[in-house]
Amino acid sequence: MLHKDLKPFPDDFFWGASSSAYQVEGAALEDGKGPSCQDVKEIPEGTSDLSVSVDHYHRYKEDIALMAEMGFKSYRFSISWSRILPDGTGAVNPQGIAFYNNLIDECLKYGIEPIVTMFHFDMPAALDERGSWSKRESIDWFAEFATVLFENFGDRVKYWLTINEQNMLTLVGPIIGTLHVPEGTTNLTKEIYQQNHHQLVAQAKAMQICHQMLPEAKIGPAPNIALVYAASSKPEDVIASQNFNAIRNWLYLDAAVYGVYNNLVWSYLEEHDATPQVTAEDLAIMKAAKPDFLGINYYNTATVEASTEEDQAGVVGDQQSRQTFPGIARSVPNPNLVKTEFGWEIDPIGFRSTVREIYSRYRLPILITENGLGAYDSLTEDGKVHDPYRIDYLRHHIEQIHLAITDGVEMMGYNPWSAIDLISTHEGIKKRYGFIYVDRDDFDLKTLKRYRKDSFYWYKKVIATNGQDLSD
Repeated sequence: MLHKDLKPFPDDFFWGASSSAYQVEGAALEDGKGPSCQDVKEIPEGTSDLSVSVDHYHRYKEDIALMAEMGFKSYRFSISWSRILPDGTGAVNPQGIAFYNNLIDECLKYGIEPIVTMFHFDMPAALDERGSWSKRESIDWFAEFATVLFENFGDRVKYWLTINEQNMLTLVGPIIGTLHVPEGTTNLTKEIYQQNHHQLVAQAKAMQICHQMLPEAKIGPAPNIALVYAASSKPEDVIASQNFNAIRNWLYLDAAVYGVYNNLVWSYLEEHDATPQVTAEDLAIMKAAKPDFLGINYYNTATVEASTEEDQAGVVGDQQSRQTFPGIARSVPNPNLVKTEFGWEIDPIGFRSTVREIYSRYRLPILITENGLGAYDSLTEDGKVHDPYRIDYLRHHIEQIHLAITDGVEMMGYNPWSAIDLISTHEGIKKRYGFIYVDRDDFDLKTLKRYRKDSFYWYKKVIATNGQDLSD
């Protein structure tokens, strides 16, 4: 659809950026914090541990001031479960409460809306040892955590996100380092989707609690959604794309918005003797959740062709890369797209396609909670970071948001990944995403000094003009 005139970005559009606790905070075991699964996992060879990260825990005032200098209207960050509840349940850590109170207050001091993710890949290690999401009790663990958050921060936090990228936790948990496999598991698919079910119910319960405790607040999920293309116009490839869209995308949004399981996914699970145990109470909780908006992480689209039973199941690369489900769909490269230095396809037009499809299916406001370019940035001798590739990437994606708004999609904001350089789950600090450069390497903390990248100044101008000026 071509538009002669573009509608403006809303006046209250949330321009900002994102981060997660374990990737920026550091202070991994300081001030009463218990270890999370991220603190005890096997770190990928050649990458940093998370004990210091980029030391946001001790430097949050400086970091928030830099975000304010850019003109941020919002900052999407996560709260470390084990910093609040060191054992996952039970005693609350007052120092953890104090840190997040201070962080929230610092945001509000500059007029930055705090958008809080409740769970971002960091299950408390104590709960991991008790079975993590494999246990039905995990629903109550998460509800208890949610209640503590709402009680302590709900007077100032008006926007909440439940579980970051639950679909990635389900589809590629081993790659992220989050999958707990109970001893004696014989049907891994069934186990994974039982854990997924517990997360769906836990998320729904947290939404209910939020609406009860904080009637003025808004809450939604934050999956990673990417439209799946058919590799050709062959009907078999179209069916494959429908299959993979259901497994990768619609399962999570159908459950969050409508409280039901996607029929194609349920059929897939039946075929593999992998349907989860679902109670009538579970379904009632899911039906009653009613999210207020959808947080969406978007990096790239996927492309698939028809698959045979002889294909080998598996994942190529990290969580944004290709997957094959034998007899369901086989992921293939898209020859029409270029790739980043780390092998991720870049598809700004697919961004527009994705949000259009989401809005058509669910008719809820959409907040972009992640989108960005990981790259090898370098600091010059005079303290500059020239990252025209990031500016180019962000410009083309913002242009597509503008078109989507003109299409009639209700867009709440754009919070790309990431506000500041952080420790990437797979590639450590060398894969940089931020507007703010942090002077450290994977095994040399250096000065940890902050530097404004060229993209910092560019994004400042974009925000100041409410998305009207995207020029260099």
